[in-house]
Amino acid sequence: MDAPSYRIWPPVALGVPLLAGLALSAAGDPFEVPTGPARLVGVLLVVAFALWNGWALLLMGRHRTALLPGGATTTILDSGPFGLSRNPLYVGLVALDAGLALLAGSAWALLLVPVGVLALGWGAVRPEERYLTEKFGDEYTAYRRRVRRWM
Repeated sequence: MDAPSYRIWPPVALGVPLLAGLALSAAGDPFEVPTGPARLVGVLLVVAFALWNGWALLLMGRHRTALLPGGATTTILDSGPFGLSRNPLYVGLVALDAGLALLAGSAWALLLVPVGVLALGWGAVRPEERYLTEKFGDEYTAYRRRVRRWM
């Protein structure tokens, strides 16, 4: 099959820690998330996610490459958000994850964002990088040298 062999599907890698944090918060948080500033930052992160991922998905659609995680990649994109991050959709999902945790006022969900990022890196990013290196060889290696993994 022409697709990366994920250990963890990307939305699950971030979604499980988020949901676990929200559940833990129902029993009490280790600290209070300031309501006003946290909500504002949460809204900004959710809006940033929508704009950033929308831009990335638009470019992917224009170049007729897989839109969903696990699909076949047909080309290496290196413009727009792909010129700033090799994983712009994942950067957007992390922003969404943190934004939702802040909007929910959940300290546990916020504290578990790094757990989701680690799971995403191990479960999706590394297998995806292996797949892209095998499929595109020197072209992907050169892209990796030019563009950072995250930002």
